[in-house]
Order: sequence, then C-alpha cells, then structure tokens
Amino acid sequence: MHVRGLLWTLLACVSGTLAAHLTRHDESFSPDYILRVTEDTVPIACRTRYSALVNGSIPGPTLYLRENQTTWVRVYNDMLSNNLTIHWHGLTASAAPWADGTPSASQWPIKAQHFFDYELRPSIGETGSYFYHSHVGFQASTVTGPLIVAEADGRPPYEYDEERILFLSELFNVTDETATEWLTDPDLKWPGEAEAILVNGQGYRGLNGSEAEASSPYGAWDPTVEEPCSAAVIEVEPDRTYRFRAIGGVALSLLAFAVEDHNELQMISIDGAYTQPASTAWIEIAGGQRYDFLLKTKSVAELESLRQQQRLKNATATNFWIQFETRYRAINSTFYAILSYNSDTSSNKSNQHQTERSQGHRDNSTIYTTVDSGPPAQKPIHIPYALQNWMEYTFEPLEANGFPPSDQVTREVYITAAQIVSPTNLENKHWTMSNRTWDEADATVPYLVDIYAHGEDAIPDYEVAVQPRNGGRDPAQNVYAAKAGELIDIIFVNQANGLAGGFDAHPFHIHGGHVWDLGSGPGAYNATANEAKLRGYNPVLRDTSLLYKYTNGDGSSAGNFTSQGWRAWRLKVDNTGVWMIHCHNIFHMIMGMQTVWVMGNASEITRKVEPALVEGYLTFGGNAYGNATYDPLVTHYFDD
Repeated sequence: MHVRGLLWTLLACVSGTLAAHLTRHDESFSPDYILRVTEDTVPIACRTRYSALVNGSIPGPTLYLRENQTTWVRVYNDMLSNNLTIHWHGLTASAAPWADGTPSASQWPIKAQHFFDYELRPSIGETGSYFYHSHVGFQASTVTGPLIVAEADGRPPYEYDEERILFLSELFNVTDETATEWLTDPDLKWPGEAEAILVNGQGYRGLNGSEAEASSPYGAWDPTVEEPCSAAVIEVEPDRTYRFRAIGGVALSLLAFAVEDHNELQMISIDGAYTQPASTAWIEIAGGQRYDFLLKTKSVAELESLRQQQRLKNATATNFWIQFETRYRAINSTFYAILSYNSDTSSNKSNQHQTERSQGHRDNSTIYTTVDSGPPAQKPIHIPYALQNWMEYTFEPLEANGFPPSDQVTREVYITAAQIVSPTNLENKHWTMSNRTWDEADATVPYLVDIYAHGEDAIPDYEVAVQPRNGGRDPAQNVYAAKAGELIDIIFVNQANGLAGGFDAHPFHIHGGHVWDLGSGPGAYNATANEAKLRGYNPVLRDTSLLYKYTNGDGSSAGNFTSQGWRAWRLKVDNTGVWMIHCHNIFHMIMGMQTVWVMGNASEITRKVEPALVEGYLTFGGNAYGNATYDPLVTHYFDD
C-alpha cells in the first residue's frame, strides 16, 4: 500500500532495522501512556452493561502522538480470562512490526493479567485523526478511544482556533462474550441493532432490547440508573473556527449526521490525509472512517437575532442539535448530541473547562440547567436517506499524493462480499470475501511469527495464488499473496444472496497503510468507464471506504449473487508485512469477513532482523510480554 511520506518511511525502516536492540523494560522504563483494560458493569445511556473498559471509561482516553516521534504505550490486560490486543487504526506499523495488534496475523494476543509495550512512530505525512481499539472478538465496541497525530513542526495547513472530538460508538444490549457466541453459533442469534449511538460515550435513553430486535433473552433497562443520561454537550464560543474530528468507532451502524442551523461543514481531512476544502451540509460515516471538518460558529449578533426570533431558549447558553441517523439497517433510528454556545468567557469558566474543551466534551452535570432532558419531539434536521453518492469523486488531496495511472497496474483482484447460508440450516450464516471466511482460529501460529521462525517456507505460493481460479489467494494457507513493488487494483463487489438480511453495506479497511480510493458505483464494475471518471481527478488516500448496497431493501428481491455495486482501490505494495483487509462491521468480522495478506518475501518482511532480537515475540506469553512478576525484554526499533 502507498504510505504517505514514503521517503521518510523507507528511511525509518532502514534506521529502525540498524537501531533494533533489546531493552529490559524494568522500573527505569517509563511509557508515554498506560492503558489498562478491565471489565465491569457500568452505566451507559440510562442503563447498565457489563463491558470491557479502557482506564475505567468508554471511550478510553485520547492519545496524542507526533509525526517522526516515538511513543510507547503500555497496554495492561487486567481482565481475568480474555485475551487482548490493541490495533492503532490507520497508522503504519511496518517499522515496528509487532505493533499492528492483529491476533493470529501479526502478533500473539496479550494474555489475561499480562501487559505489552507498543512502539508507535507515525511517519511524516501521517498527521490526522485515528483511533485505537481491541482486535479480539466483540471487545472493539467498548475497548476503543481517539488517537490524534500532530504535525512534526506543529503547523497544520488549515487555520482554526480550537479542536473538538466527536467519537462515535454504540450501546448494545448483550455483553461482548454473548455477542461473539451468538454470531458464531451454527444457529445464529442476533445481538440486536445499536440501542443508542454514543457521542464521546454519552447519549439519551435509547431503544430497549425488543425495539433493537435483539434475540432473547435480552437485558432490561436498569431503572436505578439516572446518570449519565444526557446527550454529549460540545461547547463552543461565538465567532470562532473549530476543527471537528469525527471518528467512526461504531461496531455496526452506518451513520449520517448534521448540525442544526450550521449548514456549511468544510471538510479538510479524511482518514488522516489532508484534502482540498470541500463544503457539505451533512456527513456520512461508517465504522473505521474519520472525517475532519471546520465549523465557523455564529457571531454574537447572529445568536441575538435567533433569540429575537424566539428560536432559542436561554439567554446565556444557546444549544443546537447534532442529529445522527443510522442508515441501511433493519431499524433506522435517530440520536442526538448538542452543540452549545456559551457567552460566558470569563477566565474562571475558561480555566474550569480547559481540559474538557481540549477533548471536545465536558461533564454535563455542570450545565444541566441548559441541556434538554430528552431528545426533540420532531427531527430538527432533514438529512437525505440515500447517500450512496455522497462526495464520490469530490475529495482530492491537499498536495499531490503520487497517484499512479492505470497503465502501471500489474493485476486486478476481485473480491466478492456476500453472505453464505448453509443449505441444511438457514440459521448457519457466514459473511464471506470471495466465498471464504477467516478468523483467529484459522492460524494456529500468527503468520508474522511463522515467517520470523521459518523464513521463506512460511510465505504463501505467489504463483498458485495468482492463478485465475484462486483470485490472488493461496488456498493452502488461506492468505492473499503480493510481491513488493506490485500495483494492484482491488475491486470489491457487493452481492445479495436473495434472502432477507443477506445483503448489507461494508466499510472495508486495510491495515498497514493507505490505498487510492478509485470510487464506487451500482451494478458491475467497468474499468474503462471508471477511468473516464478519473481523468483530471486525483483520488485521495484512504484506509477505510464503503461498499454500498445501492438499494434500500433487504436484498431479498435482488438477483442471487449478482453484482449490486462495487468499490475500487489501487494498492501500491511498498510496505511489506502481514496485513489484514476486512470489513470493519464487527458483526461481519466475527462471522468471517476478513482476509490476511502477506506482502513481500521473508527477508523483506523481517528486514533481516536477527531471530535473537525477536525471540520473546514468537511464543504465546513470551518474554516480550510482562506481568506482575516479570519485566519484559522488548525490541526497540528506534533510537528515541
């Protein structure tokens, strides 16, 4: 995949290899951040749920990294029995290969009651909005949090006064373990739609288990839970420009959102890549995607005019709804946050909320008098339902990103996305990529570990993989093979299986870097027609983009396993390693919609690091993993 700041990335890989050395992380070592993952029953949006938590909260704390600077994050798995990894969604991890956080692909998971030190070093060009999340089972629904990468020189290309984060996640009725068990049961049981869309972990009372169509037995509301029961409040001041970072940490729902009476949202960054400014009144976002936009707040005079029109309720705090709607689900619901103006800019108040403002939210208990106790009776904003063409062929990079022409493409790989149902049991369902599934159980040893241990013998057979009948995949290992330097067009094709619930939209995500997004459309892919659309257009680099349904129905009336729509990527294999490409709908992932790609040969992937330097990473619970009585022996890939 093409990685922005390619020259720096290559230099970093070389310097990282030469600088690689073992260090004992004893009491003299101090990580930059500590994340502790525990499990507890916590109140969320007017109910309680037994959830995995990061530092006791949902979402976890915001992490701030800087380009060209190494950050160490220690992750404690304080759970009693469950494994854990953390994936740094959107960041390149090739130079510190154990940092991608994919169990059975790139690392052994962290055992319960153990910890692991992740080495992160964003390349030049990776400034932007990211997030971290567990890559084990259903944990990603709550083990997650924002991650922001700042420019090395501290100077973003757009001017603004402050930043706000909109971290989007969901509340589900059943626990993580129950959801995983139900989704992998031969007699599928549905964990239910999202009961609430949470903004920075907060939301009003949502749906109950029955309304969310969860299978029974589902959990009931806890009538004793009263706090937190309010929408997230995003505080702003008049006549200022704010950079909003919308982060799609959702596990299931595709969302559309807009801000009441603020119709010009200026898009400036997508998936960590700066773009030319593009104006929109609403934003569509799915799991794994990130959109940064500038919002110019109203002046004091404009707010006073609205008060005189009796459109505002309070003389000192002015609230506007931020409306979130789910899309293309069996149940399409609406949820809210609040954009709150406050004209009190005294130093005391400013200092009181300085920390909360920097993170884009604050404790609502200080402003209950100005926050509505529940959502509006009627939707204040109209957002079009069908958004399949939202901003397609519109976003372009702020600076040229080296987009290669089609005559340099070495091959095409078609991947069909479809639900396969057992002919003998209609409740035995799997979401597949080209009629194959992958999950953690498919690899008894993580592929990257196997490559370090066995060299070329662990590399998939490229010649077998590229045979037409195999479509790029080595069936012996159930992995896709690619050579360093290849330029591959990947075309995802959405197919319906003719059954209710057997057709869905898919936010596909690539690990280890970014791809040029070539666009999408209904029906079958036509390369010639799409190349015509690309003339004079420079696609952006992305790591997550949507394969749409192009129909509002459940797919039962669509032709069985015919192309209903497509999404195309252009992948430059210049970041060798073991990387995943998968649907970022966590339900679909658990049901099999994942692939593993081995990009490069063994020496390119390991960068000729001596086996002795990585011995502690090659076994489950090896000495690169610490616990209460053992200080880990960790490979450092960077000098700083």
